[in-house]
Amino acid sequence: MKDGGPAFPFVPNAAQRQRNPGMSLRDWFAGQALIGLLGITSRAPDAAAAGQAVLVIGPAAYQLADALLAEREKEA
Repeated sequence: MKDGGPAFPFVPNAAQRQRNPGMSLRDWFAGQALIGLLGITSRAPDAAAAGQAVLVIGPAAYQLADALLAEREKEA
């Protein structure tokens, strides 16, 4: 699965022995989608409903991230 590469790429300097690319663009997009999804579901009536929402919101965030990456590929 394509992850879009690093979200915040950098050029390592000579002092850095290992390159750590950090989070992928897919993870960044999913995190941003998660913020929006939590905003529209923040009024869960109780803890049980909130627990059920987590089962849906996490996968939905990555579905949105994948859709954004697919759209980005079209434009490239």
